[in-house]
Amino acid sequence: MPPSSPSDLSPSAPSRPPLVARLAEWLRHFWPAPLGIDGKERLRFVVGAVIGVLLTAWLSRWWAQGNGTGPWMVASLGASAVLVFGMPSSPLAQPWPVLGGSTLSALVGAVCSALIPDKALAGAVAVGLAIALMVPLRCLHPPGGAMALYVVLTSGDGWHLAAFPVLFNVVLLLIAAVVYNGLTGRRYPHPQRVTPRVATSQGAFTASDVDAALAHYNQVLDVSRADLEGLLHLAGRAAFQRTLGELRCADIMSSPPHAVEAGVSLKEAWALMRLQQIKALPVVDAQRQVIGIVTVADFMRLANLDTHEGLGQRLRTLVMGRGGQPQAVGEIMSHPVQVARSAQHAMDLVPLFSQGGHHHIPIVDDVDHLVGIITQTDLVRTLASAVQGR
Repeated sequence: MPPSSPSDLSPSAPSRPPLVARLAEWLRHFWPAPLGIDGKERLRFVVGAVIGVLLTAWLSRWWAQGNGTGPWMVASLGASAVLVFGMPSSPLAQPWPVLGGSTLSALVGAVCSALIPDKALAGAVAVGLAIALMVPLRCLHPPGGAMALYVVLTSGDGWHLAAFPVLFNVVLLLIAAVVYNGLTGRRYPHPQRVTPRVATSQGAFTASDVDAALAHYNQVLDVSRADLEGLLHLAGRAAFQRTLGELRCADIMSSPPHAVEAGVSLKEAWALMRLQQIKALPVVDAQRQVIGIVTVADFMRLANLDTHEGLGQRLRTLVMGRGGQPQAVGEIMSHPVQVARSAQHAMDLVPLFSQGGHHHIPIVDDVDHLVGIITQTDLVRTLASAVQGR
């Protein structure tokens, strides 16, 4: 049997998909994703565009009848209408980009038309120069490129066209957009900046993280930075809620809980806490309803700290009832006590632990009977498991 060749012994290279499969995958890129808006929003979009363009056309035609016979409306205004009515939160659709981008591009077209005799070259230079100026002036507006080309191709007075119909059309459309979007519940102009957020927990991203990601992406996004950051926060919250949102208190509580009645002596309560290695005991009545809670901190607080005895001796003095100290749990318990329902979402307890100063929360059922207890350790263990993907 002939020896194996080196190529037989080398690891096989990963096989590439067939040419037909790669071509099919590439062609699928041409099929866009759905817009993700409902029928009500589509209707709002369409009606707004119709109203805005119609009002602009009527008023522009009326103005042109008494001031000359030139064109009274530009076709690229339809593209602007798509932006200001359909995407009122887009950075490309805000009043300054619409007004500045359109008018500036028209003026650029007028300059190029006057200086470059060849219309093909003049149109190309006008579009490129308009883009080059709109970006640093923060007035990037896609129909602006059409405005520049329109002025070059009309072979008319470019300076006059920049004022009418371009500027006149755009101002009327913007007035209609401000009124209509406001009446239909859309903020326009839409805020493009947001107050910097402060990370509230380990792993939460900050405004600087968003800026770093945008710098790395290095492409024009048709969404404001403020909206992008807000969407990222909403997505993070939804992911966190999906991970932990379905957990109920009954899923993480310690059950059955150790509890005592108010008449139990401090000695018995202390012995139970030491035996079970717990730091809190709910105090219940005869119907197992929570009326208070006693913790190690309560014992420490009532120990006579002014004496020169050690801490252990002071606690023994307290639990043995000497020197006029309280005798029963009911005399030192904290009440009223914060409780939670067994069917309650575990995430509802986070602010109670993190901001409310609680360390142990008794869990009750629908009839207020004690059924369990949740500690900070229980919640932290649950959060750690969720973060690790278990």
